[in-house]
Amino acid sequence: MTVLLFAGLSYALSQTMVFPALPEIAAHHDAGTEAASWVLTAFFLSASVATPIVGKLGDLYGKDRVLPVVLALLSVGAVMCALAPSIAWVIAGRAIQGVAGGIFPLAFGIIRDCFPRHRVPAGLGLLSAVFGIGGGIGLPLAGVLVEHAGVPWLFWGGLVIAAPTILGVLAVVPRSPRIPDARVDWLGAALLSAGLLVLLLGVTQANAWGWGSAKTLGMLAGGTAIIAVWLRVEQLVAEPLVDLRLLRLRPVLATNVATFLIGFAMFAAFALIPQYVQAPKSTGYGFGQSVTAAGLLLLPSALAQLAVGPLAGRLGERFGFRATLIAGAALSVVSYLLLVVRHETPFELLLAGIFLGAGVALGLASMANLIVAAVPQSVVGVATGINTIMRTAGGAFGSAAVTAILAATAGGSGLPTEHGYTIAFVSAVLVGVLAVLAAWLVPRRAAAPVVPSAAG
Repeated sequence: MTVLLFAGLSYALSQTMVFPALPEIAAHHDAGTEAASWVLTAFFLSASVATPIVGKLGDLYGKDRVLPVVLALLSVGAVMCALAPSIAWVIAGRAIQGVAGGIFPLAFGIIRDCFPRHRVPAGLGLLSAVFGIGGGIGLPLAGVLVEHAGVPWLFWGGLVIAAPTILGVLAVVPRSPRIPDARVDWLGAALLSAGLLVLLLGVTQANAWGWGSAKTLGMLAGGTAIIAVWLRVEQLVAEPLVDLRLLRLRPVLATNVATFLIGFAMFAAFALIPQYVQAPKSTGYGFGQSVTAAGLLLLPSALAQLAVGPLAGRLGERFGFRATLIAGAALSVVSYLLLVVRHETPFELLLAGIFLGAGVALGLASMANLIVAAVPQSVVGVATGINTIMRTAGGAFGSAAVTAILAATAGGSGLPTEHGYTIAFVSAVLVGVLAVLAAWLVPRRAAAPVVPSAAG
């Protein structure tokens, strides 16, 4: 369990440490903000596509054998980013690091395969909590590293955890069962990556091009069309990248929708709060704080996740994971409502972060357990892979959407207005409400897990 937690932590830190440091990364490589935003987007895009591929490779060659390879790629990407001579090299390194999105479905599968049955819910809950905890720790850690060691240490720091974890996996993780006839749907992977790339390009460039411009609308329409083709292809191939039949199971579909929306809310906070705190006092709302101080305001959120995460499995077993998922989504709504009403002092941001941290911890633990309970063991890797994709995609669109809102409401100085932040907080409230509704649609008691037939 310790080794798996460090594997998850290495990915979570790599994912979030760049959020508060994007301006410093751009300045370090003499790049614009649009180019720097792709340091995030490339990672999310790569993780979304690589996750199901890694899950399939885990079925084919063994999860215990694929996990060290994924951690090695995370390490290679870290070295590329740390030594990068330009922002293009950083983006390429981040794309390689995104492959590590497959760590979570691999680790979930190892827990399901190797742990005693009564320890599985707690193990899934703890590992899920690390996803958020690592993010909360990564934000303040990023500030310390950037201000005292320099931008390259944002990436060397992740390598310090990932590289030793490879040895830990090889030494202590037991063999997991293999599915020798599993195949990788490379066509589906290409279509999914193309569709997400075009959609994210449309969202991230919309402010520069204009939301109503032909280029933006063409990107959004083209991305949607490619995704539609991908959905059709996935229904026809024998071994699809994403088994869409699983989404016909109501617990799986409702949980994945909630996962996307909670991921949106979580990463919206990562994008909004550090930027708000670092805004100069001349804006009339900002605190003019350093990157480190901005990250430290989210540290209590990580501590809340650390406290709630281990309890989430027990609470789910006692009250049902549907109930804890609803509670987690509801706490995220409370968090953003607090931000809508009051965001004038650091304490108010800190308090909202605690509610969000507790909600994310409950939500993430519930998602994993609901998915694992709803599907046969033979497709746990695929199902948890889909869930990871939804969480990653939610984070990608969450950070991109609130960034677009702030850019669209920027004042004459080029900085976002307080009204823009309020609109972003309100949008997160609406997303949180939708997450509560999606969680409510999860059946109270899941039926015996059976994957629908292709004909059905």
